[in-house]
Amino acid sequence: MISVNGLTVEFSARTLFKDVSFVINPNDKIALMGKNGAGKSTMMKIIAGIQKPNRGSIQCAPDTKIAYLPQHLLTEDKCTVFEETAKAFGQIIEMKNEIEDLNKQLETRTDYDSDEYMKIIERVAELGEKYYAIEETNFDAEVEKALLGLGFKRSDFARNTSEFSGGWRMRIELAKILLQKPDLVLLDEPTNHIDIESVIWLEDFLKNKAKAVIVISHDKTFIDNITNRTIEVTMGRIYDYKANYSHYLVLREERRAQQQKAYQEQQKMISETKRFIEQFKGTYSKTNQVSSRQRMLEKLEIIEVDEIDNSAISLRFPPSQRSGDFPVTARDLSKSYGDKVVFKNANLSIARGEKVCFVGRNGEGKSTFIKAIMGEIDFEGFCELGHNAKVGYFAQNQASLLDPELSVFETVDNVAEGESRKDIKNILGAFMFSGDAIDKKVSFLSGGERTRLAMVKLLLTPVNVLILDEPTNHLDLKSKDVLKEALQKFDGTLILVSHDRAFLEGLANKVFEFKDQRVIEHFETIDEFLERNRIEQIKHLDL
Repeated sequence: MISVNGLTVEFSARTLFKDVSFVINPNDKIALMGKNGAGKSTMMKIIAGIQKPNRGSIQCAPDTKIAYLPQHLLTEDKCTVFEETAKAFGQIIEMKNEIEDLNKQLETRTDYDSDEYMKIIERVAELGEKYYAIEETNFDAEVEKALLGLGFKRSDFARNTSEFSGGWRMRIELAKILLQKPDLVLLDEPTNHIDIESVIWLEDFLKNKAKAVIVISHDKTFIDNITNRTIEVTMGRIYDYKANYSHYLVLREERRAQQQKAYQEQQKMISETKRFIEQFKGTYSKTNQVSSRQRMLEKLEIIEVDEIDNSAISLRFPPSQRSGDFPVTARDLSKSYGDKVVFKNANLSIARGEKVCFVGRNGEGKSTFIKAIMGEIDFEGFCELGHNAKVGYFAQNQASLLDPELSVFETVDNVAEGESRKDIKNILGAFMFSGDAIDKKVSFLSGGERTRLAMVKLLLTPVNVLILDEPTNHLDLKSKDVLKEALQKFDGTLILVSHDRAFLEGLANKVFEFKDQRVIEHFETIDEFLERNRIEQIKHLDL
């Protein structure tokens, strides 16, 4: 059991949260929820022990193991993927080596009555008790299972970590955390850089193998599937629900309705009290009553209604000219990098108005195929855009193409047309830009902020073909809903790559699966495809 006691964090005159207390029990699977800036990541860092609160403490048993996966990290570049992952067992291996070293000393020493000899014996006994209490484990097999489950191939094991992107390094760190079998796993947006199959594997692991878990995530399906408790951080305090995310939303609405009713009743009472004071403040016979009610008002604690964003914005892509019958066509398309074949002899045709999804493990060629469609890479075979295809393209590096000298507002204002120009501030607000943030220059934005701004810019551009490669990685739940609604109303052609199942649900009526150097066409919705594959995926990705 881990106890969070009276946590308070203050920045200058602002209190992020105050006197927050709760207990983390074994097997609690907690979703930490709240709007951006509410303090979720700060609270997680305090529990992890890498940030200090102004007041309060975290209490747990001395041997409690807490593992933390932040949003951004880098593994070392001096070893292979397998070697880096095996560091998860570093303490156990060090313990074994120390026991062996101490036993060798005992074999050679003859000072049996000395204090030093007795200290060695005591240390061997202490380490032995800990070491032999650990279940016998085939470390290499465990490392292999974890890496395969998180999307690595056996051929990757001997490659240097420096050859991998930040997302893949994140998986290495995640594998190390899971292999350590900590008492509490802290995960901050763990699904941002892993594909659907790996997300399903991670879900299964966290539900069935991990102990206590606290997760921050904007992936609704993921947090619904793994959590049994939700802690909401709002207005400097917390609300604790023994419920998963979907049930929490219902309970939160009920709580807020009760708050609203209590607030209105209190405001009515305050109004009536003030009228009484005003009416009788000069009346001698009512002096005591007036004074009593004035004191009561001064001491009264005003009921606060939790902030909730009820602002609704409905976006529709600006109208564009009609494209030809087949905006995207590929025949016998092949792509290799040296000896590595990404895909070969791929064929597809996407009809006007179709919404399709590219699925498959990372590295199987989804983004490469999109780059071929866009003419960004060389390839063998035939691939072209059809007649009058006007493409809106969102790539994972799209943020780097923004003009750094423009402000957030200017970036969007330059592309907005017609009625949408009147709604720019509301649209930016839906994507987490509000107040002074809309006047910030692009050069001062974080990577996530630039990604969101690039998405807003695309939403206001008239196109008839949309190609989106992982568009939701830096979006909160509200922003995802706004984007999804706009895509559902989009009457053009959509090609979508995403690992977010809740976002994908209902968006694609055809699936192209990238697997084993092939592109396989499935005439079914993404929902049907995922349901059909889920059980088999979990079976193969077992740890």
